[in-house]
Amino acid sequence: MSKEKSFSRILRNILGPSALQRLWGDGLHSAEDDPVELSRMLLTTRGEVSGVAIADRVLTLIDDLDEPGFAQFCAALRDQFEVDIDAVLAAANAAKSGAPAALKALQAAAEPPRQELFRRLNAAPRGTARLVAFRRRLLDAQRADPSFGPIDIDLRHLLRSWFNRGFLVPARIDWQTSAAVLEKIIAYEAVHAIDNWDDLRQRLAPADRRCFAFFHPALPNEPLIFVEVALTRGLATSIHEVLKSPRPVLSPDEADTAIFYSISNCQAGLAGISFGAFLIKQVAADLQAELPGLRVFSTLSPVPGLARWIAGQGHTPEALADDPDALLAAAADYLLTAKDRAGRPMDPVARFHLGNGAELHRLNLRADLSPKGVSQSCGVMVNYLYDLDQVEARHEAHAASGDIAAARSVRARLSNKGAHSA
Repeated sequence: MSKEKSFSRILRNILGPSALQRLWGDGLHSAEDDPVELSRMLLTTRGEVSGVAIADRVLTLIDDLDEPGFAQFCAALRDQFEVDIDAVLAAANAAKSGAPAALKALQAAAEPPRQELFRRLNAAPRGTARLVAFRRRLLDAQRADPSFGPIDIDLRHLLRSWFNRGFLVPARIDWQTSAAVLEKIIAYEAVHAIDNWDDLRQRLAPADRRCFAFFHPALPNEPLIFVEVALTRGLATSIHEVLKSPRPVLSPDEADTAIFYSISNCQAGLAGISFGAFLIKQVAADLQAELPGLRVFSTLSPVPGLARWIAGQGHTPEALADDPDALLAAAADYLLTAKDRAGRPMDPVARFHLGNGAELHRLNLRADLSPKGVSQSCGVMVNYLYDLDQVEARHEAHAASGDIAAARSVRARLSNKGAHSA
């Protein structure tokens, strides 16, 4: 039995032939293989069970689209499921009365129909996971056709609600975690590649190592983000000392510092929906409760845009590598003064941690001599310090005026000592 005939039979079994005929006549048969037409039907159906079946069919058809077909579907979402401007203007004029019904009508008119479509698609089996996968493809398509941007705005708005902090489930990842999840930790590690299972074991099994992740009930075996932590005495200033094997294992009770040395987002379809700030702060609080001797919470972070920025200033990164003072001055200039078009720190890692209320605490030379570390960061790594008593105040200052909390030793490296942080 073909998928189309199977789908028709499912709906006839759910609704009965007469109800099916009343609702859609012969329209269902002609729409069975058309995700756009089925999407319109989904927006008009009132039955919960039939809606789930149609939503499942729409998502299945979308999954099967090749890239040109996917772009065509996105074009339909953009053009045919947009707000009716005339209806919005009429509703806005009526809403001047302030009547609750008129305000409610304005709210309904101003919402693009595709938002309600996404809500209904979310009711399909594994609907949330499939919409996350849809957004991954949408982001790729949007690079080729920026006019798909309004679709992403609507879907991102919903995903931020569905993946807000209240729905996130924190969990520790250790060597006893299911193999299915551990395989994904290996695959998703984005900062310091995990070479094999032995490498993963060295990051999870020792008593002075931790890994924590956020999960979501709709994606139970899919980590959204995870952070790897080394428990140490004093700041770790090179990734080699964190990842080297074999090494002496420190008793957790003897540790005074937690080093967050890798933070990896796992779901490309959730890009732009930040979980990292919540995870770091929760892990820091949990570790402090477990190990009262911990006093310092710091990252050991790459500077992935440094080499490119240095080259853009007319310098050769390789030449600066032989001049430690010049390289540290360049790193300080980049992290404290280089801004993107929105006026935020240009470096994405700096933007993340400074926006979370961390302090730019220390610059470390020859801290990552891997090919990736040298080519992107000139071997430089940074300790961003999370002072739990200062995090919120620093976050607010950075959000309000762009203030960058930085240690004096870092500011002293600026080539222009009078440069401001904002």
